[in-house]
Amino acid sequence: MSRDMRFTDPGEGIHEAEVVEVLVEAGDSVEEGDSVLAVETDKATTELPATYSGEIEQVAVAVGDRVEVGDLLLTFAGANDGAADQAQQQKERVPTAERMPPKKAERGRHDADAERITAKQAEPKERDTEHENGDDETTSGRHHRRQGPVPAAPSTRRLARELGVALEQVQGTGPSERVLDADVRALAERSESEGAARAAAAEHAQPEPQQREPNQRSRLAERERAATPQGTPAELLPDFSRWGDVEPLEMPSVRRATAHEMVRAWAEIPHVMHHDRADVTELERFRRSHADAVAAAGGKLTLTVLVMKATAAALRAMPRFNASLDADGETIVIKHYCHIGVAVDTEQGLLVPVVRDVDRKSVRELASELPALARRARDGELSLDEMQGGSFTVTNVGSIGGRLFTPIIRYPEAAILGLARAQLAPVVTGNIDSPSIGARLHLPLCFAFDHRLNDGADAARFVNHIIDSLQDPESLLLSA
Repeated sequence: MSRDMRFTDPGEGIHEAEVVEVLVEAGDSVEEGDSVLAVETDKATTELPATYSGEIEQVAVAVGDRVEVGDLLLTFAGANDGAADQAQQQKERVPTAERMPPKKAERGRHDADAERITAKQAEPKERDTEHENGDDETTSGRHHRRQGPVPAAPSTRRLARELGVALEQVQGTGPSERVLDADVRALAERSESEGAARAAAAEHAQPEPQQREPNQRSRLAERERAATPQGTPAELLPDFSRWGDVEPLEMPSVRRATAHEMVRAWAEIPHVMHHDRADVTELERFRRSHADAVAAAGGKLTLTVLVMKATAAALRAMPRFNASLDADGETIVIKHYCHIGVAVDTEQGLLVPVVRDVDRKSVRELASELPALARRARDGELSLDEMQGGSFTVTNVGSIGGRLFTPIIRYPEAAILGLARAQLAPVVTGNIDSPSIGARLHLPLCFAFDHRLNDGADAARFVNHIIDSLQDPESLLLSA
């Protein structure tokens, strides 16, 4: 019998990928574990190993295709190898609405999967408490009480907490009944619909305004908006071809991942901006005087490296900017590590590798590590692990241009520091009776922070701490 190799859940809430390389073709013989495909998932490229040994009967995908968890990738030829293979295939198989070819069928497959999940979740769920008549167990359909922990990625567990969904109530549709993000959202939407129906029934039965909770509708609407990243249903674009030629382009995977994260961050984090500037005249002299020595050791002493070091000192002094707000909105998670992500402009899009333990490393160490990470990002060699775990982000567009900008905080961090172009500017010193004018090098600092965790005065103090460090270059060497 033929044996199927399907795309399995890579974890971390990732449920789709783009095929970037096909390493085999029909008729090739491979061993289990050999690399057969390369896919790009959430900004990282990964090679997929063969799940069986044998001859490739069919390659079901091509370069550029998008695949979701459960989609067919390859078919292996072979005789009936017994019940074990059948059990393995049944375990890996994810029911879909009559599997559509993955070739550019993203929209159709997504719609079919959504209908399947909605239909499955529409069945009555079991209650948290058991009743003597057993009706709840009977009407629960395919749902069953789980034994042991529910299989789900950490990001899926976080999403369930945010939407108020108990994972034990969710019927997983991933491999081995793994709970996916779509499963959680489907159950949350059904619960909201039921809640809205109950609220409408209560309103009809008790029309007096004073007998109803006055904010019931507003809270329901708020939770419904929170259930989707966009907050509002997507609207169809007009037919632009009525006014001229158009060219539809499929959004690359990196840009698609960036768009999703930016919408989520902007929707969930109340951003506030604080702008200031640092006099980095002496810092630039310091950088130039030590640049050759650092280069001889294999590093590159840049302004970004020095700002990272100054930022780490500020994070130690004011740890609430090195924190995250838990989903309950009442718990601040302080991080006692300083892992700073640095935005890197690449041909694939914006990537953010993470430099770990910045507060514990010297300027020379950072000057060697950051350029190496940036090079790996531009060459497409970063692993997913190298882009996770950041507690703060620095982004520098000064080499390209711009006086000020508004960076968006990376969820679930508490702040982000943007650097614009450093420029010489006239500065008046002295007093009103004897002023003098001179030229100084100023670096614009664009600081965005989560107003739920910190106030404007806190942001001003944080930025002042960075400015003080940048204007005292020798202190950077002593802060390792």
